Amino acid sequence: MTSVLTEPRADDFVAALTSAPIAAPATPTILIADDDDDIRDVIAFKLQVSGFRTLSADNGRTALSLAVERKPRMIILDVTMPQMDGLSVCYELHARRETAQIPVLMISGNGRPADMNHGFAIGADDYLPKPFSQQEMLRRVNWLLTSSGR
Repeated sequence: MTSVLTEPRADDFVAALTSAPIAAPATPTILIADDDDDIRDVIAFKLQVSGFRTLSADNGRTALSLAVERKPRMIILDVTMPQMDGLSVCYELHARRETAQIPVLMISGNGRPADMNHGFAIGADDYLPKPFSQQEMLRRVNWLLTSSGR
């Protein structure tokens, strides 16, 4: 058996140099909806340092609009917000086919909402009371992303 060595052709070399780079896997985008600027900023910073992209909303209507338009991989949603509370946003998200599968981590400084006591009837996938540690928040974000299969 004879092996034949071939020289690389110039056009193969040029094609390799001018081809598009291999794209990195898409970084998950997480929507953070909270009317408290400081809390939203701290959550966004921790997520960004951990490799996530973030979107922010300071009220429920904006959160719902961003979720429908941008379809983030996950949503961190405060219960108490102006214009539309987090429970209503969560209900609307899960009532729409295009956003029903987005996992929601509900956060609240007022204790567990009564609507969430029985199996997260309003559609939230997890609940985290404020104040919470950044490590616990990240642990839950990673768990929800992994368990949702998205």
